[in-house]
Amino acid sequence: MKDRLQKFLFEHAAIRGEWVDLTKAWKQVQANHAYPPPVTHLLGEMLSAAVLLASNIKFSGSLIMQIQGDGPVRLLVAECDSGLNIRATAKLADDAVIADDATFHDLVYANGQSRFVITLDMNDKAPGQLPYQGIVSLDGESLAEVIENYMQQSEQLNTCIRLAADSTVSRGLLLQKLPEKTGEDGLSRKTEEETSIWEHLVALSSTLKREEMLSTDIDTLHHRLFWEEDIQFFEPQQPVFYCSCSRQKVEDTLRMLGKTEVDAALEEQEGNLAVRCDFCGKAFHFDKVDITQIFAENTTTNLSANTLNPTH
Repeated sequence: MKDRLQKFLFEHAAIRGEWVDLTKAWKQVQANHAYPPPVTHLLGEMLSAAVLLASNIKFSGSLIMQIQGDGPVRLLVAECDSGLNIRATAKLADDAVIADDATFHDLVYANGQSRFVITLDMNDKAPGQLPYQGIVSLDGESLAEVIENYMQQSEQLNTCIRLAADSTVSRGLLLQKLPEKTGEDGLSRKTEEETSIWEHLVALSSTLKREEMLSTDIDTLHHRLFWEEDIQFFEPQQPVFYCSCSRQKVEDTLRMLGKTEVDAALEEQEGNLAVRCDFCGKAFHFDKVDITQIFAENTTTNLSANTLNPTH
């Protein structure tokens, strides 16, 4: 199993871990894009991070990471659902010039106006229920550091993340302290021994270098780091590339844009409006008859709603 999520547990400490290794699915994500290398590396890291965090959500739904940048990279999106279906995309500024050695901040935080949002979106939401969104401060020199700070501040969970990606492979490691046990008085029972074990494991993981993570399979990496530890492994899982785009979703988006804007786009494209999915590259085509039908359906829906719910 090349594309793999491997969960494990340290048997003598309240600490869990996960490795993710993406190859085939990661290449499928890139199949319809030609990003500059620094963008490819960052998007790959973001996708592995999404898998590591989404694998622990307790509902049927998706975790979506989104960075809206004010640098040459205007948007990064990585999504993983509870079934480990993954997809990701990036959008660059029209005039983007990206150096081969561009840093995380060079790409997305050039003028200090960027934002990072993590969204948890349930499939079966109650009426009126909105997805949960957490705003992440871009406090850190790397994506991994930003997420570690978010998990500590927002979730109060000590978390260690290591990420690396290139055009061939995307890999990641997550270590996380489990919630502390409490005594009868309701206070946590935090021991020096538990703290020492955590610090030791974080120190081990900090020895991982990007080149090593990219060139070495996760089983070998695990053995190098934790060969002295007693570890319980769980059944591996397989992330797969999957895009949920559909003609219906595109039609809904066109309705939100409004008929004036859609008609202008239709005229600009000489009567054949092509809408391409940013994630998988699939194109959906609409002619004048299609657009007329879309907005006729919208009008019919509004009339029905007004008939059923009169305002006077």
